[in-house]
Amino acid sequence: MKRSVYSLVLMDDVIRAVDEQAYRLGTSRSNLINQILAERLSCVTPEMRMRDIFAYVEELIGGAMQVQQQRSASLLTMRTALEYKYRPTISYKVELERAPDKYLGTLKVQIRTQSEALIKLFNSFFLYRVQTESPRLAAMGYDYPDWELASGSFTRKLLNAGEVTDEQAGEAIGRYISDLDLSVKTFFADPHGFGSTAPELEKRYGQMLKSFVV
Repeated sequence: MKRSVYSLVLMDDVIRAVDEQAYRLGTSRSNLINQILAERLSCVTPEMRMRDIFAYVEELIGGAMQVQQQRSASLLTMRTALEYKYRPTISYKVELERAPDKYLGTLKVQIRTQSEALIKLFNSFFLYRVQTESPRLAAMGYDYPDWELASGSFTRKLLNAGEVTDEQAGEAIGRYISDLDLSVKTFFADPHGFGSTAPELEKRYGQMLKSFVV
């Protein structure tokens, strides 16, 4: 969305109030004023679009996970516990692009643990997941999105499948995270027996792709 520079003359009290609110929201003075004016004049801003997308994501999976409060409109973080020793926590963080092009945004999945064995399991699962997703996306004409796997942290770009509404984008992201979370939890519930349950999960993922590519 194109931006230009303009000069405004505002009261000092107004600027102080704007700065305080901008600090609380984790944004800039200019961005907050832009949002206030856009809402007043019924213009759609990137922040409004991102809030709408996240509202649809939360509607789909918010009840199954703990949604964390964020200072930025572009971020959504959800946490859940795994059925494994000591019930380690896993988080899903989505950061949306202000102006989506090839990607809608980025998904980062992290496990909170000091256990090297658990981190090794986490990394092996996500290598399997990339190998599962890649050929299915390729068959639909999509290159696998940029991704990175570190120690207990997996980052993957979210594909922009074209002209989609906020509701469609939110549903695609929500469905993908729900499918991924089910697969993660199934794996950690029984890592050694996962080979017998994986085909059904892969079939489920393939069915999801018929409606949602992300």
